[in-house]
Amino acid sequence: MAAPAALWRRLGGPGLVALLARFCNRNRDRRGRTPLVLLAPLLAQSAPQITAKYPALGCFSPHGTHQFQWIGNLVPEFGISSSNVKVLSTPSEFYEVMKAQIKTSKKRITMASLYLGIGPLEQELVNTLEETLKCPDSSELQVSILLDYTRGSRGRKNSRTMLLPLLHRFPDNVRVSLFHTPHLRGLLRLLVPERFNETIGLQHMKIYLFDDNIILSGANLSDSYFTNRQDRYVLFQGCSELADFFSDLVGAVSEASLQLQPDDTVQVEEGMEHPYQGDKTKYCEAASKKVMGVIEDARRRQYEHRSTKFQNERSASDMEPPDTWVYPLVQMKPFGIQIDELVTETLLTEAERGDQLYLTTGYFNLTQEYMDLLLGTRADYNILLAAPEVNGFFGAKGIAGAIPAAYVHIEHQFYSEVCRHGQEMRVKLREYHRDLWTFHAKGLWFYSAGADLPCLTLVGSPNFGYRSVHRDLEAQIALVTENKELQQQLHKEQQQLYNLSNAVSPATFQHPSRYVKLWVKLVTPLIKNFF
Repeated sequence: MAAPAALWRRLGGPGLVALLARFCNRNRDRRGRTPLVLLAPLLAQSAPQITAKYPALGCFSPHGTHQFQWIGNLVPEFGISSSNVKVLSTPSEFYEVMKAQIKTSKKRITMASLYLGIGPLEQELVNTLEETLKCPDSSELQVSILLDYTRGSRGRKNSRTMLLPLLHRFPDNVRVSLFHTPHLRGLLRLLVPERFNETIGLQHMKIYLFDDNIILSGANLSDSYFTNRQDRYVLFQGCSELADFFSDLVGAVSEASLQLQPDDTVQVEEGMEHPYQGDKTKYCEAASKKVMGVIEDARRRQYEHRSTKFQNERSASDMEPPDTWVYPLVQMKPFGIQIDELVTETLLTEAERGDQLYLTTGYFNLTQEYMDLLLGTRADYNILLAAPEVNGFFGAKGIAGAIPAAYVHIEHQFYSEVCRHGQEMRVKLREYHRDLWTFHAKGLWFYSAGADLPCLTLVGSPNFGYRSVHRDLEAQIALVTENKELQQQLHKEQQQLYNLSNAVSPATFQHPSRYVKLWVKLVTPLIKNFF
């Protein structure tokens, strides 16, 4: 029923008639029911309503008519040149580019991550920030860092202690914000120990911004993400409007976060409800208003700017048409914001027979809605996930050491469901494996029927799991391009990841490394929504 639910969420949009017609042309579903029968339960669905106050921005330009233009009904649409986009491929490249970007920044550095590690590579990153701030021509440089409170406070030496020297030395130029989930409060906050308290909810966005350049990724600021933990990274250069949007987005969440002080205490932003001591409903409403304000303000500015240019024929004709479009997708269920979930469900629903979708996640724990869509639609899916040996929890102490086995159990259950429905040729699973490496990449590549290159990719922080949809703060982008060179970059990125993988088959789960203890099988359904 998830596919109809995804369409229902778009019933208020301009494509209602076309969407219903397209839906009804699917003949019968895999259970033999007609699509018209499936429409009945829609009336009972409770889904968030996202009102499009402004028309899709592409309507002002005959060039902005790609098949995913409907996303612009929900979020800002940034039309850019593909020459401003570069796909990075390795952790070391990500690290070196980030340091180089810090050194050349003059007006702003904005970094959002789950946490900052405490090793020598992380210290070198902090030192680079300090050296840049010390430069005579950096007096106007503003550094804003957003991390998660619980993860960033873990241990005696932690993200906070790493950044305190910057706050001491540059109090007017450095801001460190620590997001604390509103769901961790009261007795729960007192009783749940360190590390386990991170399961309640996190700041999970990965945004690295330097003046008008920005890296969108799923990687954290920790040594393994700079050396041997594979992720994805896309660099946008000279994209001022896009950078402004993400700077404002991180700023909005920072205002709803606790502010780190030079004495290692934290204070709530003036005029803001406290995230765990104040009224939960008031806090979430205020935070939602801030974040949605960023999205709506960006759409309003784009609408006003482009409609003015459209009315000026000379200006419109002189404009170089973009060949690439970026749509920021935000998912913050604690604040009632579910844009990324809506767009992802619709992408999966709209995928037709012959379309090829490559979906990857470091933690294979799809929501039931996403699983139903994978099994119930007609496109071909190639799903890449981490083998247990490259799972980030492999070899961990205590209960955490059993998490890779829990993922194996979830994977086995899903694969069995695929086989039960006879979908093995359409829905294929592959396990990433690389000696001495771990796997953290997530995202999606969309190949239209008959195409050899992808026309869309999703890249950012979400893992397509329960946590990403319901608990954490997430952000990614839908990147759509008509440019062959950029499509080649994205295709090469996809191939490099999938070439280091093995196909999953029934024999996979007979291997000794895939043995799952009975207690793990029993506990997994109870805890799967927390990891």
